[in-house]
Formats: sequence, C-alpha cells, structure tokens
Amino acid sequence: MEDSSFKKSLRLFDSTAIVAGSMIGSGIFIVTADMSRTLGSPGWLMVPWILAGFLTIIAALSYGELASMMPDAGGQYVYLREAYNPLSAFLYGWTLFLVIQTGTIAAVAMAFGKFSGVIIPWISEKNIWLNLHFVKFNTVHIVAIGSIALLTWINTRGIRSGKAVQNSFTLTKVATLALFIIIGLIFARNAGSIKINKEILWDAAQMKNGNLVHLGGFALIAAIGVSMVGSLFTSDAWNNITFTAGEVINPKKNIPLSLFLGTLIVTVLYLLTNLVYLEVLPLRGIENGVTVFQRGIQHATNDRLGTATMDGIFGENAAIIMAVMIIISTFGCNNGIILSGARVYYAMAKDALFFRQAGQLNSKNVPGKGLVIQGIWASLLCLSGTYGQLLDYVVFAVLIFYVLTIAGVYVLRKKQPDTPRPYKAFGYPVIPAIYIILATFIMIILLIYKWDNTWPGLVIVLVGIPVFFVWKKYNRRKD
Repeated sequence: MEDSSFKKSLRLFDSTAIVAGSMIGSGIFIVTADMSRTLGSPGWLMVPWILAGFLTIIAALSYGELASMMPDAGGQYVYLREAYNPLSAFLYGWTLFLVIQTGTIAAVAMAFGKFSGVIIPWISEKNIWLNLHFVKFNTVHIVAIGSIALLTWINTRGIRSGKAVQNSFTLTKVATLALFIIIGLIFARNAGSIKINKEILWDAAQMKNGNLVHLGGFALIAAIGVSMVGSLFTSDAWNNITFTAGEVINPKKNIPLSLFLGTLIVTVLYLLTNLVYLEVLPLRGIENGVTVFQRGIQHATNDRLGTATMDGIFGENAAIIMAVMIIISTFGCNNGIILSGARVYYAMAKDALFFRQAGQLNSKNVPGKGLVIQGIWASLLCLSGTYGQLLDYVVFAVLIFYVLTIAGVYVLRKKQPDTPRPYKAFGYPVIPAIYIILATFIMIILLIYKWDNTWPGLVIVLVGIPVFFVWKKYNRRKD
C-alpha cells in the first residue's frame, strides 16, 4: 500500500504534464518515415496514428478505474499483483526495469545527445574519447549519460524539483509543437505536395525489388498492424503517472482525469503533426533524391522527417530549429520517465522482489537509491548500443501487459466487487473489450509478420519466471 512518507505534491496540472511530457519524445519526428514506406499512401498512413490514439485513450480510460481503486505507488505493477498474482506483477516490473523504462531512457538520451551535436559539432559519434574495442565511448555518450545523471540527481532532490522540470519542459514542447502545426497547416502548405498526395490518397503500396506493389485485403491489414509498432511506441509511457500515485493529491480523481487529458492532448498533436508532413512534403519519394521534396516523406534523410519538413518551411536553418525542438522534447520526456520509473522498483522492493535499497525513501521523500539504480542501468544500455533493438523487441511485451492490465478491470470486478470505485471504466464492458480485441489482433500480426522482433521480447519476459523464484528463495534465506 501507499507509503505515508511520500509527499502529496502532484496536482491535476502536474499529473497531466507527466502523462503528456512522458509521451512526447523524438519519435513523432522520426517514425512516420518508416511507416510511410510500409503503407505508401497518405490516407492509410493516418490510419495507424488514429488507431494508436484511439487505443491509447481507451486504455487510459480503463486504467482510470484501477487507479481510483488502488492509488498506490507502483501503479500498473500493483494492478497486476492484485488482479492476478505476484508473479504477473514481477514479470511486468522485471521487463520494465530491464528494457521498457530503462531502454526508453537510453534511447531518448541518445537522441538528446545526437541532436545536441547539430548545434555543437564537438558532440559526435565520430569523436571517440575511449576505444575499449567492445565499446567506443564517444562524446554523444558523454552528453547522453550526462543528461541521465543530471535528471536522476534533480529527481533525488524531491518530487517538487522533478515536477518543476516536467511542467516547464512539457509546456515548452507542447507550445513549440503547436506552433510547428500552425505554421505548417496555415503558412507552409505546399500545393505541389498536396496535389501529389491527393492522387495516391488511398493507394497503399510498397517498393519490392524495385517494383511498386499495391496492397489490398489482408496484406493491407497486415501492413497497418506492422506499422503500428511506430505509432504505438511513440504514444507509449502515458501510464507512468500511475507509478507516482503515492504523490498525487486526490489521486482517485486526478489520476483518471490526467490520463484522459494527457492522452487526448498528445493524440491530437500527433495527428495534426502528421497532417503537416503531408501538406509540406509528398509521401512517396526517390531514395537518392537531391532535395527534401524529391526524397519525400519515405526517404527523409536518416528518417528525420521533422527536419525535412522544417527544411521545406525554413530552408537551411531547418536542422538547427528542429534540433532545438528535439532537445527540449527529449529532455522533458526523459525527466518524466526517470521520475516515475523508480516508484515501480520501490513497490517491487517493498514486496521483496527487487533490490531492498530501492524500497527506501531518502531525506527528500523519494526513492533515491531506486533512481540511481535505474540511471546506472540506463547508462549501460546507452553504451551497449542495443537500446534501439531492445525497444523493438519489447513492443509485443508492452502490449501483453496492457492487455492483461485492462483485462484486470474485469477480473477485479469479480474478485473485489465491494472495493470503492470513485471512477469506473468508460463504456464498460464494451470499450475495454474493444482494446483487448484490437491489441490482441495487432500482437497476432506482429507474431506472423515481425517474428524476428517479437520472440526476443517474449524471451525477456519468460526469463523473468525463473528469476522470480530464485529471488524469492534468496530473500527467504536472507530473512
């Protein structure tokens, strides 16, 4: 249950800032390029973004019931423990620590470092300071790991420090993204791009062996399912506010409301951002095209679609403007993820399922040692260079835990019928069931068409089973 030493400091605005700020990182400026190659049509490109937004909002509305029932530190970990058993909760916490939370922190920190290099040339993957053969320590690593260390330190200073950073950076990046959308939709519309995109609006197609292959039927459905890896992961981390429930003022009301408001705001921003891309650049392009217009959305340099779009609006200053936007976005995103993740390890440690030090609050009433442990592992993932692959692997695992948690709404209605529910899942039992069905269908598509990126995620989860029993046995001996 909630530790009385936690300080209630997060109001509705703060909670919404954690939801929205944790969701918006660098993904929205990059993943659409890959998705456009999978679908090849402006109309169909928007479908996975609409579906991801719809699913995220449904999930947030369903989580609201669980949050109002159990406003405890640890959030989703606690919901799984109460709905099923400690093993289910541990497998979630294990995967969260090993890859989901820390892998995301590493990926976002590396994006922060790489885009900082656009402004400061000294920061470069080619500027190697230490070559140990198994790892080449470069200046991007220095900046990435330095940002993790700085944000970890800020959050060890108390929840007020963490929320101050979160609020300011979330406001800044939401305002910046909104300005980008306004300029793109009103002042930077490219008549040529709009005309080309209208002509292929619903003509889904992929390039295979140099030939354009048109998609229809189940092949199109499969392409949508596969492309949703990008839109779903870009929309992820919305559940992080549940981890900090022990510090939310009036959590039974504010957590469900912040989940809805945060996911709605980000979904609208993501949809409008993609409309900007389609109004400024043609979707289809030439891989070795000379201009951003020739390369189009599909072949934006290094998939940096945000930069390519800015180039179409502002010309040669585009790279610097977009780099500043992404630096702000990634720094604020990582603050929210770092702040909230340690609360799950705190709950696990209280159940004797994680390092005991992670279950201790420091003098500022936050799990300081848990934050440090998280920061060290995320930094090692930065150096490993595998964080990008790991995130691909866990999309499937993330969906499993979301489905299990939303199914937990049904389980707990039977298991704990008398527990007060100040907020009840919207549209129960139909709306949560829609999420479970659609998410399960996407997982089946990924199993069939992205097996190489799916089985490692399953392995990561399953390896947690023997670890759970070894950890319990070790703790019994210690007691």
